Parts: sequence; structure tokens; C-alpha cells
Amino acid sequence: MKTTRLISTLAFAFMMLLSFNVEAQKFSGLDKSPLDVSYYKTSRNAPPIARVIYSRPQLKGRDANTLTQKDKVWRTGANESTEITFYSDVNFGGDTIKAGTYSLFTIPGDKEWTIIINSDLNAWGSYSYKEKNDVARVKVPATKGKDSVEAFSITFADGSMHMAWGTIRVAVPVSK
Repeated sequence: MKTTRLISTLAFAFMMLLSFNVEAQKFSGLDKSPLDVSYYKTSRNAPPIARVIYSRPQLKGRDANTLTQKDKVWRTGANESTEITFYSDVNFGGDTIKAGTYSLFTIPGDKEWTIIINSDLNAWGSYSYKEKNDVARVKVPATKGKDSVEAFSITFADGSMHMAWGTIRVAVPVSK
């Protein structure tokens, strides 16, 4: 009986110690540029054609045109380089892209943007970007929207990948 009570007491004490350790864990706050995912599907139940994983920087009273450096390679979002996966071969702005996962970079301009599909993965920002690893470069017009988009956004609609930030709008046709 004493042995059982001793084992029970020790087990209870051990469990209490574990619960204190769980309470002591510190978790970081919400990222200032939260991660988001956008899927391209032809219908709700259809398998995806593409997926984009990216971080969403916020304007917070700043101008998107000054946050995206003109004529310089941009990570197309915040933090890690934006990642795009094509689940089958696609036509991306006129170029054929094989199924696979790539980095998505852009070169913003006043009247047009260059959209870059690059084979390098797992990069932070565009610091390690290498042009020699480009799979495709597509030039698309940059237009101005009437409403301002606070958080950088990528979505798929009407057979195109759309990017918006502030009043900047860019669209790239994507098809199977």
C-alpha cells in the first residue's frame, strides 16, 4: 500500500512538473507579414492547377511604388521568396512551364512588370537570386486600380494570376 501511494505521489509530482513546463513556453506574436496561400482551380472540386505560397507585406500608410524598387528583382512579397507550384505543365504568360515547384520573383516597373519563374528554392528574399536559374521571364502590363489593397495579394481568377498592392495591378495568363 505504501509503495502504491509513493508511486502515485511521484507520478502526480512528475505530471505537475510537466504542466509547469508547458505553461512556461513562449510563443512569438503574429508575423507582421503573415503567410498566405492561393490556389488556382477551375472549379471547387477540381484538382489544383497551381499554388502560390507567399508573405503579405502591409502598406501601413506607405506607398507600394516606393516599397517595390523599380527595375530591381523583388521577392514578390515579404520574408522568404514566394513559392509557386504547378501541378501539371502550364502555359504561363506564353511560356511553357513544366510541372514542379519554383520561386516567383518580379521586376516592378512603372508601365510593366517582369514576372520570373526561377528554379532556386528556399531562399530568403531575393538576395541569392541567380538569373541563370530562370525558367521563364514574362513581361506584363502594370495597371492602376481604383481601390487600394492594403496587404500585398495574389489570387487566381479568369484564367490569370493577379497581383495587387496599393493601386498596382498585374495579371499573368495561366492555362493548362
